[in-house]
Amino acid sequence: MKLYLIIASAFFAPFCFAQEISTTSSPKVWSLEDCINYAIEHNITVKDASLNKTIAEVAYSKAKSSRWPNLFGNASQNFSNGNTIDPITSDYVSDQIHSTNVGINTAMTLFQGNQISNEIKKNKLLVSQSELQEEVEKNNIVLAVLETYLQTLYSKESIAIAQNNLIASEKEVLRAKARLDAGTIALSDYTEAQSQAATNRYNVINAKNEYQQYIIELKQLLELAPTEDIELESVDEHLSLSAINLNKTAIYNKALRFLPEVQSSALEIALNEKALAIAKGSFLPTLSLIGSIGTGYTSVNPNTFSDQFDVNFNQQIGVSLSIPIFNRNQTKAAVQTATINIEKAQIQKQSTEKEVYKKVETAYQNAVSAQAQVTAAEASKKAAEQSYILAQKKYELGDLSTTDLVISQNTYTNAQQNYLQAKYVAILYYQLVQFYQGNDIKL
Repeated sequence: MKLYLIIASAFFAPFCFAQEISTTSSPKVWSLEDCINYAIEHNITVKDASLNKTIAEVAYSKAKSSRWPNLFGNASQNFSNGNTIDPITSDYVSDQIHSTNVGINTAMTLFQGNQISNEIKKNKLLVSQSELQEEVEKNNIVLAVLETYLQTLYSKESIAIAQNNLIASEKEVLRAKARLDAGTIALSDYTEAQSQAATNRYNVINAKNEYQQYIIELKQLLELAPTEDIELESVDEHLSLSAINLNKTAIYNKALRFLPEVQSSALEIALNEKALAIAKGSFLPTLSLIGSIGTGYTSVNPNTFSDQFDVNFNQQIGVSLSIPIFNRNQTKAAVQTATINIEKAQIQKQSTEKEVYKKVETAYQNAVSAQAQVTAAEASKKAAEQSYILAQKKYELGDLSTTDLVISQNTYTNAQQNYLQAKYVAILYYQLVQFYQGNDIKL
């Protein structure tokens, strides 16, 4: 029995060791570029837009095929009794007969008020618009990943601030306890130090929870499994947030040329113009080429089945002209509707351009403001840090109350948070300005 246990332990030990290594391996570190590229490839919204583009391509191919002639085969077997017309000979008969008909029919539209040509052009525009819409969805994902990525890093750094404050407050509790035992402070001062430590402990828990919430949101954008752990690459401490040299008008003009939603709104006007041309085409006549071949057999004829199929073989070719006279104002209403849709598309284009200008101006103003806020917040943080260091020294010497020390610590904490927020806001809007100029987003 002991020998069995020794052998079993020797067999399973490497497996358990390997399993332990695999479970404790560090998660993959994702850069912002990694997240963006992965999201564009795997996000379901982008995939849905890609499928819509494929549908538009199929519709375009179908529209081009409408120029071709169609081809139908037909066959029938009939039985009749009593007075009737023989379907093969067209003779009047009163006998019981059975007959067979087979044939092939074709038709080809030669002219239909240029509706076929305009329909092909319209579907080609729809393909281009679907491609632009796919780019819109990709851009939306890029911006969503950028914002969530920076929010996640912000919350991660907030954890570090909260943990440092907790460590400092726990040390202050120990100092307060020593002073209480020495009789140099009141019990209320000691309990206040304990309260501050408890508050900082709560802040650590809250900061960690906020970080995990942003991680969940980011994994949703990346379409990652809930069980997959990820780690984000930190922002370069020496990242340049230099002043923006271009004015907002220049950025706006670049955005109009770059952003796909602006180009899509222009295509919407062209699409409705083609719809108007198609509607007007219904006023014009339709000219079609038709043809057929066929043969048949009837029991009235004494010839054999094969002989009759040979003798009754027939061919037909002809031209059909359909002239619209009155269709209860359906065409007139379609023309009026298409005309109105053109005006609506023009208004929508103006609205899109207006919305783009608002986005650009907002990003530009926030980028400029954030640069100044970073400088001011950094100076405030340094001053608050020096003040807190002095407060700690005074507290150790007994020259400062616990309340004043807590106030100094909270002031320093707020200054740290303000600087952290200003830094990431500046990064966000600087990247947005770069994006609206058609530049790549990179940290």
